[in-house]
Amino acid sequence: MLSLAQKQQYRKDGYISPIDGLNADEIRCVRQSVDRLVSELGTRDAYAINCYQARVATLWDLCATPIILDAVESLIGPNIVCWASHLFNKQPGDARAVPWHQDAVFWSLAPANTLTVWLAIDDADAENSALEFIPGSHTASLPWEENDRGDVLNKQVINVEQFGASVVNTLSAGQFSIHHDLLLHGSQPNRSKRRRCGLTLRYCTPDVRVTDPQWGQGIEAIVVRGEDPAGYWKHHARPLGDTIVGVDSPRSVGGN
Repeated sequence: MLSLAQKQQYRKDGYISPIDGLNADEIRCVRQSVDRLVSELGTRDAYAINCYQARVATLWDLCATPIILDAVESLIGPNIVCWASHLFNKQPGDARAVPWHQDAVFWSLAPANTLTVWLAIDDADAENSALEFIPGSHTASLPWEENDRGDVLNKQVINVEQFGASVVNTLSAGQFSIHHDLLLHGSQPNRSKRRRCGLTLRYCTPDVRVTDPQWGQGIEAIVVRGEDPAGYWKHHARPLGDTIVGVDSPRSVGGN
C-alpha cells in the first residue's frame, strides 16, 4: 500500500512517481508480449492499441496486478473497476507531440473519479519523450481549444504557463506512476533513437457512470478488486490468450 507521504503527494500534486512495480524478469516477459501485440497490429497507428484489456490476456493480467491494485486501493478504496487501457508505443523519431491536456475532457464519465496508472514498458526519460506533469494543476477543469497541428490529440489546454513548470515523469521499465484525471500532462516529440512504450490503465470506483451512451458503447470493463454492488459495470472475464478477438479499437481515451 502507499505510504501516507505518497497519498499526501497525490492530493497536493495530482500524481505519484515513481512506484516500483514489476521486476526485471516480469517486465521482460511483458515486453515480449507487448512486442508481439505491436507486431500483430503493426499496420495501425502506434497510439491506436486502445482498450484491449478484455481481449488480450497479458493486458488483462496487468490490469489485475496486485502491486498495482494495492497502490490504486490506497487512493480510491477497495472496490475497483478498470474500464480502459491504452498502449502508447512512441517510436524513435516520432515527430508528433501530445499537447497539454486533461484526460477527463475526453471521457463521458461522472463523477470524475478516474486515476491513470502509467506502466513503463521501456525506460522513459526526457531524451525519449517521457510524460511530463504540471504539479498541482488537477483541481479544476481548465479551458481548452481545438488544435490542427497534426499532434496526437486535437485538443489542448490554453495558457498553460500560468500553472507553473512541468516535471519529467522519469521511469525505469517496470516502474509506474499514478495521475489524477484532471492533471495537466503531455509529451514532446521523440527525437531520440529509443522507443518509449508505456501502458496506461484507467481505474475508477464502481459508482462512476457513463453520461453519454454512445460514447460508452463497447466499454469492456473488468471488476479487478472488490465488487460492484449495483452491478452497473459488465465484468469481462480473463481471455484465454493473447490472440486478439476483434481489431477495432473501441474509443479514444486521451494521449500520453
